[in-house]
Amino acid sequence: QVQLVESGGGLVQAGCSLRLSCAASGRAFSSYATGWFRQAPVKERESVAAVSWNGGRLYYADSVKGRFTISRDNAKSTLYLQMNSLKPEDKAVYYCAAATRYYSGTYYRKQGEYDVWGQGTQVTVSS
Repeated sequence: QVQLVESGGGLVQAGCSLRLSCAASGRAFSSYATGWFRQAPVKERESVAAVSWNGGRLYYADSVKGRFTISRDNAKSTLYLQMNSLKPEDKAVYYCAAATRYYSGTYYRKQGEYDVWGQGTQVTVSS
């Protein structure tokens, strides 16, 4: 049973940076792909970034490309999301997720491909 716990959210001004962390426990972290999603008020949850089990394949939504960096440290069982040049439209609850049902070397972009979710961490960006 995999469990995920996010941390690192907060309130920052536009243009600033934050780093989110997602600590995993349970099954070997290096055996599954992971990703970050976000959900803003009255909007659907959307994929932000994703990474394969070994960090070799990456995906970014167009809205964050060039500003956000997803990474993982399998030795520490931790997933990261470095967010730079934050914008007010980045305000949302950010969730990390694990796709533990698959054993391929790719990343996943769809919510339905992820079966384990963290509790979420709030990111607020003031203008």
